[in-house]
Amino acid sequence: MMTTPDTDRWLRRVNPNSQARLRCFCLPYSGGNARLFQAWGQHLPTCVEVCALELPGHGARLTEPPLDNVDEMLRAIAQVIQPLCDRPFVLFGHSMGALIGFELARYCRRHGLPMPAHLYVSGHRAPQLPDPEPPVHTLPEAAFREKLTRLQGTDPAVLANDEFMALLLPVLRADFALCETYTYVAEPPLPCPITAFGGTRDPATQRGKLRAWRSQTQAKFTQHVLPGNHFFIHAAEASLLHQLSLSLTALAEVSPGPQGLSTGHLFGTGD
Repeated sequence: MMTTPDTDRWLRRVNPNSQARLRCFCLPYSGGNARLFQAWGQHLPTCVEVCALELPGHGARLTEPPLDNVDEMLRAIAQVIQPLCDRPFVLFGHSMGALIGFELARYCRRHGLPMPAHLYVSGHRAPQLPDPEPPVHTLPEAAFREKLTRLQGTDPAVLANDEFMALLLPVLRADFALCETYTYVAEPPLPCPITAFGGTRDPATQRGKLRAWRSQTQAKFTQHVLPGNHFFIHAAEASLLHQLSLSLTALAEVSPGPQGLSTGHLFGTGD
C-alpha cells in the first residue's frame, strides 16, 4: 500500500497498523481538526486503524485556504483516501463531518469507488431535513462571535484572543458556508448500515431528526442518544467510543482484512 504526499498532508494515522482489519476515517465538526481523534486509537479495537482527516485551513493546515464547497471537498477526500482503501473501511463524522461523510459515501457509489462498510453519523440531523436555523456564515463579526459563544464549542479563551480569532474566523465561516449552502439531492438509500449518534440536549438531533437517518440506508439502522449538548462527542466520549467499539468489533469479525478483499462483498458496488 502506497501513500502520496497529499495523503500524508490530509490524513493523520493515529495508530498506524499495517495488519488492521478495518480503517476508520474520522471527519471533524466545524472548526475542528484531526487532533479531536488523537486518543481514539487507544480506545477502539486494536484491529482498527484510526485515520483522522486534517481539512485545509484546520489544525496543522491553518495557513491554507479552507474549502467552503461540498463538491470540492468530496473530490479531494475521495482521491486522498483511495490509497488506504485496500481493506474494508468505515466513515465517522460529527456535525459538519457527518454531512461530509454521508455525501462521501454517495460520491463513492456514483463514481464506482470502494464503499464504506458502515457509516457513523453524529450530531447532525438527517440530510433530507431542512435546516431550521437562519444562515450565520455571512453575519458581521460581532454577531458571528456571539453565535459561536452560544454553541459552546469554542474555548472562551480562544474567543477572547483577537489575534488567534483573526486566523480562525475565516475557517469557521467557510465551514458554516459549506453546511449552510449544501443542497440535498435525493438518491437511493445507501447499501451500508448507518449508526446515528445524538445528544439529549442537542437541538440538531432532537424531535425525530436523528431517527430520520433511517431512510438513508437499505441496511440496518441504529441510533444512540448520549448525554450532552451538540458537543456530546466530548462530554460523552467514553460512551460514544464504547458503542463504536462494539459495532467495529462485530464488523471486524466478518472482515477479510488486508488480504483477500472482496469489494463487492463488504464495500458494495458503485452502481
